[in-house]
Amino acid sequence: MTIQISTSLRRAMLFAAACAVAVPAFAAEITGAGATFPAPLYAKWASAYKAATKNELNYQAIGSGAGIAQIKAKTVDFGATDDPMKPDDIASNGFVQFPAVIGSEVVIVNLPGVNSLQLKLTPEIIAAIYQGKITKWDDAAITKINAGVPLRAMPITPVYRSDSSGTTAIFTNYLTKAAKNWTLGAGKTLSWPTGSGGKGNDGVAGNVKNTVGAIGYVEFNYAAANKLTMTKLSNAAGKFIDPTAASFNAAAAQADWAGAPNVTTNMLALPGANTWPIVSATYIIVPAKAADPKKTGEVLAFFDWAYKNGAKIATDLGYLPLPKTAILRIHAEWNAIAKK
Repeated sequence: MTIQISTSLRRAMLFAAACAVAVPAFAAEITGAGATFPAPLYAKWASAYKAATKNELNYQAIGSGAGIAQIKAKTVDFGATDDPMKPDDIASNGFVQFPAVIGSEVVIVNLPGVNSLQLKLTPEIIAAIYQGKITKWDDAAITKINAGVPLRAMPITPVYRSDSSGTTAIFTNYLTKAAKNWTLGAGKTLSWPTGSGGKGNDGVAGNVKNTVGAIGYVEFNYAAANKLTMTKLSNAAGKFIDPTAASFNAAAAQADWAGAPNVTTNMLALPGANTWPIVSATYIIVPAKAADPKKTGEVLAFFDWAYKNGAKIATDLGYLPLPKTAILRIHAEWNAIAKK
């Protein structure tokens, strides 16, 4: 087994390297579109990659649903989604899918007098808020677990993604798994009964920041970069946990990459006293047989470079680099991509 994986890795790396140097006289430019969840990281990676190789990445953070639509329409070299495509959909479209990095979602609020990580929330309370069943911040269910927190009798404004969003898919899959009272289902788009929408993670972050009484869900980097008020969340062990690198890693460490179909694995609401409950990988989609295989090779060269050189950038932004077991599986998956 070890020899087989090593051979796969070697072939994939040779393919990526060959494509990357196929036209040495010109800098390569690749295009991608999709998830806003990893967009801050892709921007940093792209800048560092250009400095190292002269090659460019043009990435449009337009949401996971739109990213999948664009790769299906063949208008970009790769699509990006936080909500991985199902195996049948991957096969029927002739795609190869692989993870790029691991990120975490947090819940943010705008409450006067309430500091970051002061408010505690459970998945059941969050579910009730987004279903319009808890409408005031001084509701008994909230105040019961938040003694001493200055909660006022002000209306709650739930903020959600208005676009087709992998961040929403992660959030609603988490609620489906963790909250028994959640009835709205899971997916990239939902029919929300209350609240207001924001486009992209930055749109949700901005709406919460500008709306007193608001609550929203965003990727951790958006909350940290904008100095937004984050909440503690109760996890599967019933412990209220802070969103930290340690609690994110406690979830990521449980991922079974070796046995994961299509290199996808679920890291939501996992056990463990110190585990953050909303952790997920974000994914890249490329054609298995592209009209321009050289372009696909350049996409693989970019992500191969990121796996080798981008770990510190990812960590500095609050993301988690993929473990070696995942990267080995990814390189093996790349063997399904046509070289010519």
